Amino acid sequence: MPALLQYAKRGADALRRDRSTETVRGASPGTHLQLWVLALAVVFPVAVAVIVSTKETGVVTSLGDLLPGSYAVENYREALVDYRFGRFMWNSLAMSLVIVVGKLVISVFAAMAVVYYRIPYKDLVFLFILFTLLLPVPVRFVPLFQLMNDLGWSNTILAITVPYVASATTVFILRQHFLSIPASIVETAKLDGVGPLRFMLFVLLPMSKGVLVGVSIIMFVYAWNQYLWPLIIIDSEANQVAQVGLQLLQGDVQGGQLSWSLVMAGSTLTLLPPLLLMIVFRKPLLKTFNIQQK
Repeated sequence: MPALLQYAKRGADALRRDRSTETVRGASPGTHLQLWVLALAVVFPVAVAVIVSTKETGVVTSLGDLLPGSYAVENYREALVDYRFGRFMWNSLAMSLVIVVGKLVISVFAAMAVVYYRIPYKDLVFLFILFTLLLPVPVRFVPLFQLMNDLGWSNTILAITVPYVASATTVFILRQHFLSIPASIVETAKLDGVGPLRFMLFVLLPMSKGVLVGVSIIMFVYAWNQYLWPLIIIDSEANQVAQVGLQLLQGDVQGGQLSWSLVMAGSTLTLLPPLLLMIVFRKPLLKTFNIQQK
């Protein structure tokens, strides 16, 4: 066991040395100004939504209306309690966690197989996995809806999680990362008689913590923002997710009673979980997009 941990530590140190060879030159003041302008352009709509959520009605007709109001507590309480938006967010959280765990387990085994195992037509199998990216879930809604009904899974968490537990994108990212692991680490583990599962648990996974965290955040945000499929397959309001639950905050649109402040309060609440995860795990997320290729 100590030898396995030593393999993982040496491999991680080697990867860090390889990725630290490039230096970043100082950017000019003009570049910084452009970045600030772009950042403000991205943040401005979110800031407006937060401000509107503190208003009584949320109607903005002038720049003076873009000042914080005094109805924040009332609006958020009404969304969470009266409209049971907290229940919708809990459903979205459960759905997202199941999808993330399922994708991680399947993708790790699949990436390990296409990298380290000698199987016939291995490259063709990997190309077939990538080919599934051309057939997204929305294209398969009609047969998938029929399948969920035949299995008796409609209106359950299985219906909104099982179709998403396989991810070709995650397999591709993990495959590229596994290829960047020094071959000497793999050969040493083989010579010491390390089995496939022990190699995965004590070598691959410890050396892949950053990438696994990064892809987990990406998968969580993707699952959290699911709207169309839960809208189709879930009939019970109590089992709906947060993105669909935003419709319930719109009120009587036909009667002109749309409360934008309430809608923006719900929208702000849906932004919080992904935003917090991105802030906390920003470094592993950025490293995920900087994978070296072999």
